Amino acid sequence: MVTSLRVIVGIIGNAVCALLYAAPILTFKRVIKEASVGEFSCIPYILSFFSALIWTWYGLPVVSAGWENLTVASISAIGILFEFSFIIIYIWFAPRDKKKFVVLMVTLVLAIVGVTVFFSSFTIHGHHMRKLFVGSMGIVTSMSMYSSPLVAVFNLDDIWYPGKGSLSHAICFLLKSPNCIGCFTGTLQLVVYCIYSRCKKDEPPKTLNDVEKANNMEFITIREDSNEYKP
Repeated sequence: MVTSLRVIVGIIGNAVCALLYAAPILTFKRVIKEASVGEFSCIPYILSFFSALIWTWYGLPVVSAGWENLTVASISAIGILFEFSFIIIYIWFAPRDKKKFVVLMVTLVLAIVGVTVFFSSFTIHGHHMRKLFVGSMGIVTSMSMYSSPLVAVFNLDDIWYPGKGSLSHAICFLLKSPNCIGCFTGTLQLVVYCIYSRCKKDEPPKTLNDVEKANNMEFITIREDSNEYKP
């Protein structure tokens, strides 16, 4: 009974996390359409990629006993595919300076994961200690991953983006640790998104102020006068 319940909850968790990983698809659809990343930050996708790599390693038999964490490994592997695709698209359409930053960050992430794999395989012995070590890193990366979209939330020009994934963030962290941090950051993203999206809707259209109007009128008058005195 307990095993069946664990499998069912694992399947539900995988489905919700798959929605989380797939949430930026609409964002990158816009990026491809406009052939520009605009002011979007790649940090959320890099940290998500980092987290997916760590949790995939955690779910493999080298760290876990057998395939007891198959659901964790499977959904994290799907996350790697999604996030790596998003990063590649971002690099393709990003300007030169942003490309360098993203490549540097991804290289750093891969180096950290490589060191983690090495130490957990050859230095730490026993599945319990390996799970403790890799799982602790997974919790840290997950906290970073679920908090990272706040970078985009507070970019008011692109306020439409975070709300698409924030609900999945809140739900997904109900099913995996650390619950409190994930629920808090997901809820905060939704609240900020709702507040500022309403403000942008209620914002009156921008008009020229009186000084700009006067300058424009003066420029037009001078131009007309110069045309009248042409021989």
